[in-house]
Amino acid sequence: MTALSLDLHLNYPGFELRVQHEGVIDGITALFGPSGSGKSTLLRCIAGLEPAVTGRLRFGDDVWLDGAAAKALPAHARGVGFVFQDARLFPHLSVLGNLRYADKRSRHVTGATRIALDDVLQALDLPSLLERRPASLSGGERQRVAIGRALLTRPRLLLLDEPMSALDAARKAEILPYLERLPARFGVPALYVTHDIDEVALLATRMLILMRGELIAAGPIQEILERADLQHVTGRFEAGVLLTTRVVRHDADFCLTHLDLHGQALVVPQANAEVGSAMRVRIRARDVALALRRPEASSIRNVLAGTLIEIASDPATPYAEILIDVRGARLRARVTRHAVAELGLKQGSPVFALVKSIALG
Repeated sequence: MTALSLDLHLNYPGFELRVQHEGVIDGITALFGPSGSGKSTLLRCIAGLEPAVTGRLRFGDDVWLDGAAAKALPAHARGVGFVFQDARLFPHLSVLGNLRYADKRSRHVTGATRIALDDVLQALDLPSLLERRPASLSGGERQRVAIGRALLTRPRLLLLDEPMSALDAARKAEILPYLERLPARFGVPALYVTHDIDEVALLATRMLILMRGELIAAGPIQEILERADLQHVTGRFEAGVLLTTRVVRHDADFCLTHLDLHGQALVVPQANAEVGSAMRVRIRARDVALALRRPEASSIRNVLAGTLIEIASDPATPYAEILIDVRGARLRARVTRHAVAELGLKQGSPVFALVKSIALG
């Protein structure tokens, strides 16, 4: 883990950024928020690409900014690798040429991380692309090369500015597994800008939420996704929880994977994961129904026994937010206030959570 300290101010006509944060960064930290909230601007401030920013910025033991940007550590001296939305590869160079450009420039930089060209090629499945030019690559292939080039600058911190915003669903599904493995494989923490909550659930360990140029929440992703007060940002219909399960077995006949959650069973569409490995799953509140008795003869495969620990009703809407303890894990459900009253639900009530849909994370 590396300490990250931010106290930044940037003022442009029509937009002001004020961000204060003290924390650590490890794995992938998602920088999340709606369009125009200041995510990309904050990333540029961290990279040293915003000449008007003022304040203080510290990464680990190094002060990158203390006062005005004119006195700041220049961008090239910060040890930051940047992946932009549009790849920005050199069109006149082959894939190998693009990678070697970064490799040669950073190979002897003092304090650079030890990342080998061959390791990057294997991690991103690039060997078959080396002789091709960027114009002949798919969008997903171009971004894999751009990520590889950023890694070969041998950064201390990787910054990714919505690297999949221009990709369709199939290309996103292709590149996400590569991104998920990078921090552990190369030991480089990453700040990942996105407004897609599915990307956050799959990739991130921590989350920072920006709204109108201000940081409104920060913390482990599980805690942030559970918070009902942040649903106006994370998405009312996307609110839910992220759970860590263990892969028990695969059922090839029915294309299913069986998981264990604290001794209770979950079944999901077949996943590419080893038996015994950990797997994150995201369960949205809207996909959870409640029952007082375990249902019989039902098409719903996932039924979890738990205890109701919190009810948050909104008199201005038909809904109530329910938090359930499932043997130490927490599950969130959105039901009607009428259902709460009719079932007599209250804190401490034993319930069965009927999970209709599970997103793999």
